Amino acid sequence: MSSSAVGWTQPYRQRFAALERESPAQPQWLSAQREEALAHFSAHGFPDPRDEEWRYTNVRPIARQAFRPAREVESALGAAALTDTRIGELALVDLVFVNGCFRPELSSPPFNDSGARVSSLASVLTGDPESLRGLLGEFVSYTDNPFAALNGAFVDDGAVIDVEANTELPVPIRLLLISTAESESVVSHPRILIRLGRHARATVLEHFVGLEGARNFCNSVTEVCLEEGAHLEHYRLQQESGQGFLVASLHAAVKRDACFMSHNVNLGGRLVRHDLNVHLDEPGACADLNGLLLAGGRQHVDNHTRIHHAAPHTTSQESYKSVLDGHARGVFKGRVLVERDAQKIEAHQSSGNLLLSDTAEVDTKPELEIYADDVICSHGATVGQLDESSLFYLRSRAIDEQTARSLLTFAFADEVISRMGQGAVRGWLEEIIVGRLPDSETLKGFV
Repeated sequence: MSSSAVGWTQPYRQRFAALERESPAQPQWLSAQREEALAHFSAHGFPDPRDEEWRYTNVRPIARQAFRPAREVESALGAAALTDTRIGELALVDLVFVNGCFRPELSSPPFNDSGARVSSLASVLTGDPESLRGLLGEFVSYTDNPFAALNGAFVDDGAVIDVEANTELPVPIRLLLISTAESESVVSHPRILIRLGRHARATVLEHFVGLEGARNFCNSVTEVCLEEGAHLEHYRLQQESGQGFLVASLHAAVKRDACFMSHNVNLGGRLVRHDLNVHLDEPGACADLNGLLLAGGRQHVDNHTRIHHAAPHTTSQESYKSVLDGHARGVFKGRVLVERDAQKIEAHQSSGNLLLSDTAEVDTKPELEIYADDVICSHGATVGQLDESSLFYLRSRAIDEQTARSLLTFAFADEVISRMGQGAVRGWLEEIIVGRLPDSETLKGFV
């Protein structure tokens, strides 16, 4: 850790002190949690490439820039701007956040389902903070993630999704996090808390959208608690602007016979880092992680996943794919840890990477760390260009080379999309991918 990495924390420490003086009284447990998070961040500073977990991602463009707190900047964004954020014909309950701040006038009417609470974090912290005691901050570790600690110090808004036992939400919940172009770049720290009771089921979408010209920094943390037999299908759809910064982490605790399904899709952003941490804590718990990265220009996107098999008879499946063009750089590091007592688990991990240019770059490192002796585990990674024999086959069927290349690229990416449970999301993403490939009009006739 460099001295500058710690020095760059000074503006945040000063801002924290001012916030403590100006903020209304808050519960002692929350104040203590904020102070602990700030202490971790102040002690360790921003990570640098000498830290193994950040070896391939230099966050200096974020650390050295002065961002203004989002709450000090009022955006005039209106409902008309949300038209382009629709996901096909998917019926949703929308919670809309503009630069990290909840905007009820842009959101769906209050969710009144008797078996669930869906609301902004700020409103719960104001009206009923004790209901979050023992939940907020319980599933995220600040010791090994400076950005999560920074979020913990400044957390004040986000979303709370709390579903009671034996309840199934009738429609997906979308958290639409919009970044707008302002005269000054701003920083926000949204916190999302999702808890599903025993045998509850829900679909939640985190949709990050950067409007043209947005140059902001979003530092997001999501905490997930799945009780016995619960099932969550979680989507993270990232469409930040070409000048936007996003650092997001998700921390999930999965109990007996519960299932966590994750779909992580990255389409935008200048510098993006995702950390996905899943703890399979009791027998029967399972995780299914799917990821897709499409990047070009000089985009840099880093995906880190960690699946912790802490109990026997747990399962995990992970497949991440990258399609890189231009001077883009992708990073994937996936770690599966199997504890000594986690016998008879099954874990499979794969990383597939397609380079469409000679200047694109990918660093991929799947890892297995196994301390049990009765397990079924596999991992692998591939990096390459389009298969020449497949190109030849398509060309022999009177398909021109450009269309053939686009077809193979689409098929590579669609393997991830096809695993998604929401058909409207699949169709929406397929349309986006086709639109980004050469000869898209001709390609539509094939797909």
